[in-house]
Amino acid sequence: MLGSRHQSEKRRISLTMTGKTDQQSPQRLRLNLRQLEVFVATARGGSTRAAADRVARSQSAASSALADLETSVGALLFDRIGRRLVLNENGRALLPKAQALLDQASEVQALFSGEHAAPLRVAASFTIGEYLLPERVSQWTALHPQSQVHLHIANTRDVIEAVAGFEVDVGFIEGPQTHPDLVVRAWREDELVIVAAPGHALARRIATHRQLSQATWVLRELGSGTRQVTDAWLIQNLEQVRVGFELGSTEAIKRVVASGTGLACLSRYTVAQALEDGHLVELRTRLPAGMRRLATVMHRDKLLGRATADFLRHCGATVPRMPAAR
Repeated sequence: MLGSRHQSEKRRISLTMTGKTDQQSPQRLRLNLRQLEVFVATARGGSTRAAADRVARSQSAASSALADLETSVGALLFDRIGRRLVLNENGRALLPKAQALLDQASEVQALFSGEHAAPLRVAASFTIGEYLLPERVSQWTALHPQSQVHLHIANTRDVIEAVAGFEVDVGFIEGPQTHPDLVVRAWREDELVIVAAPGHALARRIATHRQLSQATWVLRELGSGTRQVTDAWLIQNLEQVRVGFELGSTEAIKRVVASGTGLACLSRYTVAQALEDGHLVELRTRLPAGMRRLATVMHRDKLLGRATADFLRHCGATVPRMPAAR
């Protein structure tokens, strides 16, 4: 009897222990949002000092958070080049996922804190940012007073870099540039027109190819979307393009040309008012129409928030499907 009872107790103990072994405890999270915030800020700024300024923390705290993150994931995220921190392969893989988590955390915080939603970060090349988006941003703000838009205006090359580096949520560009990490989608079309001062020698006649080749041109700077398509269009159709001025502002170009100096090739959107007011005239030529595509650009790993998707629809742009989980 004693032996039988002892064996029964052993069986009960064995069953109990087996049950505990089969239960899997949930994996404990080793990352936190502060670490990811410092990581993203460091990726953008190139140093923990720059990251500290962005996230309002001391440099020592930022360095400690980054070190803790690398310890947690068990891998280095940056290559140390002098005083610069440059994303390595591990860091580039983490960046889109970290940014997506921070964006979603901001939305959750806004839900329960009563704060305004995180502002939309938009970058646009000069023609779009100065002539097409301001009205749309104004309308958006009137319809969504709690949804601010931070609009950064730069040339197309800089817009591409801002989107690729997750510094903005979406970009609007006018040049044909591409990037392996980005998705470019057609938005709308634009027409290039050649303009001159009303008193220019070619203003009241049909300008020939030879006259256009011998004229002085006032063009945008290299790197701008307008300059890229202008070069492609004019060089394809003229023997030469004599560039007298390269300016970084469309308004400056219009003023120089209106003074009687040279010809300009600009977007019809940018000169519409000047043509209507008579400050400039559109040259008649035998060149084929100069058309170009304006486009939106987004990071292929970017998880768009609802506000960003709604803003794209408000601007008449195509909203991409959410990236598939990897």
